[in-house]
Amino acid sequence: MLLNEVLPLLVRYWPLVLVSGVIAHLVSNKYWKGLNKFPGHWLAAYTNWWRFWNVWGRQHEWTIIQLHREHGDVVRLGPNVLSFADPKAIKIIYGLNKGMTKSDFYPVQNAVSKGRRLQSLFSTTDEEYHAKYRRCVNNAFAMSSLVNYEPLVSSTLDFFLDETEKSYAKTGAICSFSQWLQYFAFDVIGDLTWSKRLGFVEGQRDVDGIIGFLNKFLSYAGPIGQIPTLDLLLEKNPIRLWMQRIGLNNTVFPVTLFAQTRSNERAGEIAKIKSYGLPDDVSNPRGVDLLSKFAQAAHDHPDFMTDTQVLTSCVSMVFAGSETTAISLSSVFYFLLKHPAVYAKLMQELDDAVAHGTIEPRANKTVSWAESQKLPYLDAVIQESFRLHPAAGLILERIVPNQGMDVLGTFVPGGTIVGCNAWVLHRRPEVFGADVDVFRPERWIEASGAQQKEMRGTMFQFGAGARTCIGKNVSLLEVYKLVPSFLRRFEIELDRPDREWKTHNAWFVRQSEFYTRFRPRTKSQ
Repeated sequence: MLLNEVLPLLVRYWPLVLVSGVIAHLVSNKYWKGLNKFPGHWLAAYTNWWRFWNVWGRQHEWTIIQLHREHGDVVRLGPNVLSFADPKAIKIIYGLNKGMTKSDFYPVQNAVSKGRRLQSLFSTTDEEYHAKYRRCVNNAFAMSSLVNYEPLVSSTLDFFLDETEKSYAKTGAICSFSQWLQYFAFDVIGDLTWSKRLGFVEGQRDVDGIIGFLNKFLSYAGPIGQIPTLDLLLEKNPIRLWMQRIGLNNTVFPVTLFAQTRSNERAGEIAKIKSYGLPDDVSNPRGVDLLSKFAQAAHDHPDFMTDTQVLTSCVSMVFAGSETTAISLSSVFYFLLKHPAVYAKLMQELDDAVAHGTIEPRANKTVSWAESQKLPYLDAVIQESFRLHPAAGLILERIVPNQGMDVLGTFVPGGTIVGCNAWVLHRRPEVFGADVDVFRPERWIEASGAQQKEMRGTMFQFGAGARTCIGKNVSLLEVYKLVPSFLRRFEIELDRPDREWKTHNAWFVRQSEFYTRFRPRTKSQ
């Protein structure tokens, strides 16, 4: 038989067969679906290991900016991956009813409970599941709900400002500001989700080591997401998950345990809401928290919103609710401190707003959400910070439908992974001006109405389309309240003005070595 003749040859010449197979695989990758016509790093055409190692290097955002500046609007990041830099591609790739689905990059970030993946709004690739889930919880994150959440944010904000004064402003101690802001963001998530600060600010510590875990997990998810099958060998190994389901492996995913523990403290109350709904005749001056709203969603949609979805929603708040907000807050303060003229101009706006009655002269110097929306230069500073340092540092991957599609005159075959990167989009000279690498908030003031619309339409820090970050409004509430309140309360200076911070692209581009000192601000400067 043929097999009997071929097998000895394969055994005898196996090194040659192996090398030939690898070469054939690499050549096939390069010419896959005709994507060889798109430029990029030469290794990217042959293997996904190039982007794996590049993301592992933690500076991928600068790599992709450079690639697009060198090669143009379409760059190949892998054998089956294209990055688009033209802002017009946003509506095509992320627009409604385009048939795009999320890639396998996202399930890598699933939390796990009892051996089963928890599909969140962010991580699910099932568009029908996402649509049902979003309908259940959409009201909890609507802009109209901000009125309900502001008392909860204000509660933590007041405490945070007092602790900053006691621990840093009065002592002159050096503050690791990015870490301190993450403690604030985590305590806000606690108040918003469970009506209870979690103890990060009060204890000045990483409660249950959850921040350390998230840092490690996201550092894992970023590069592993470039070759998602690796996750099936490592964290989501089917044998390992099966052992958890039958009780042979009692390992508990830390974020799941963290959220479950805090939710269990209110199990009786939540069970009543699930059964009877939120009472209409009881007013809560501190606002209705998210756990209560998730339970209300379970009451309204019992066939879909199960205990698993309620837990998953709480887990999502821990996962995404603190990291991105802390990154955004650090960016605002860092850029202000690196640009003293901008800092002085913003302080003048805040002082004038108090003098003219736009901001109420509260004893604790806090600023409300409504007041913050009347401060154009504050808005310009925050938008410019979002522009120069968006939280997400990788492309937001989508899979082209089977029939393929035209993206700005380029036909992309079905099954190809495409996406945009916020760091690239936010540096388009035709949208933001020639000085795109410069922190200049004035560009948001000087722009005409049409330019403003185009600039805001290009901003991609929260994603776009149906899968836009559902917690966007909550994050904005925190940023627009904390920044002016903190600036009115304290003078801030860098501990070492000549030193730059360090960044680490672990999917989200977090900052470190951002050290500051504070002094109580007693008068206008």
